[in-house]
Amino acid sequence: MRVVDIAATAISSTWRTRLRTGLTVLAVFIGAFALTLTSGMGSGVTRYIDETVAAFGDEKSLYVQKSQPLLELSSGSGPRPYNPQATPIATGFGVSFEGLTAEDITVIEDIEGVAEVKPVYNVAPTYLAAAGAKFQLTLGIPVDSEGLQLVAGAIAAEGHDELAIPDSWVGELGFDSAQEAVGEVVEVVMTNAADQPRAFPATISGVTEASLAGVAMNPIPSSSFNERLYDYQVSGTPAPVAASYIMARAVLEDLDQAPPVQEALEEAGMVGSTVEDQLGMFRAVINAVVWILNVCAVIALLAGSLGIVNTLLMSVQERTREIGLMKALGMSGGKVFTLFSLEAVFIGLLGAVIGAGAAVGAGTYLSRSLADGLLAGLPGLVLFTFQTTTVALIIASVIVIAFLAGTLPAARAAHKDPITALRHE
Repeated sequence: MRVVDIAATAISSTWRTRLRTGLTVLAVFIGAFALTLTSGMGSGVTRYIDETVAAFGDEKSLYVQKSQPLLELSSGSGPRPYNPQATPIATGFGVSFEGLTAEDITVIEDIEGVAEVKPVYNVAPTYLAAAGAKFQLTLGIPVDSEGLQLVAGAIAAEGHDELAIPDSWVGELGFDSAQEAVGEVVEVVMTNAADQPRAFPATISGVTEASLAGVAMNPIPSSSFNERLYDYQVSGTPAPVAASYIMARAVLEDLDQAPPVQEALEEAGMVGSTVEDQLGMFRAVINAVVWILNVCAVIALLAGSLGIVNTLLMSVQERTREIGLMKALGMSGGKVFTLFSLEAVFIGLLGAVIGAGAAVGAGTYLSRSLADGLLAGLPGLVLFTFQTTTVALIIASVIVIAFLAGTLPAARAAHKDPITALRHE
């Protein structure tokens, strides 16, 4: 009996008891569906976190601050009307810091392992003027512009008086769309030490998406424009004002050098944190949740494999005389084993393909629905992302589990004595 004939016989034998086989396939389907869906969710969320990390900053840098007293969190829901009595000095992270001094920058530069230091000036605009209205303005940090997700346009270019605004600000500033806002001019009003206001025209270079890290919730200027605003902010006094930086980005020669550099910063009264320090907790929590869900899916799959064992054991019992006849006609024990193993594989394949396919369809639909509804506040998040190789690996794993589940019934069938089997009632 050829392998093709054995496979055809296995498939036809599987459907002799349609209800029992159907229920077993359903059990495998549930496991494969759950495992594919949870795997897709893990991939989708991990991808979103990776994109957020890219938007948050350079992974090979330490973001150095003096202190972190919480002042005011940004709501991320758009610009607030300007109130001259309640305008805080805040950073792009939504919190205030004691400024770094020029001496602090020198200390950072002298630490072994630091290749370059890029200080960020502590700029506190008075307000933003646009569409005939005034809005409170907290500028984002220019060093965060690398890797930002953009709806339209580009990040603010060095050497130009430009800033990128959040997508949630577009309508409030009087623009019908993100594309329309690009290239338009708004005014950043600064007040110097002599209490003299001055408007600085700024071109909108692009419109940014919101991100998990919150770094795109405020307009982000170019470094040169940020420095120009700072120069005016400290002007108007007879004596020069000592430079003050809200933070500094220390570019490391090697990311492995981060721990000793962080220790040196602590000794100098500063705190340095990497991107992973900022977002590592999100990644750890999400990975833990996904693993728990995957374990639940695997348990469901193992329950389905027990169904395969039960189905085939009953099939062997019911077909004892048939097995005896096949062996009496010269069919070897190995081929009998192959026959029943292929039945198990066919059940696993059927449940795996249908389950994985249904999970991909359901996940794709849910991703679109949630993106327009519950998760609309997280632009760019595709909750379920399915990779062909991952789905194929899940299907292959289910088939292997089904094969292993079928080995016990198949071995029992292969070892039956043909004479005893033919006498079976």
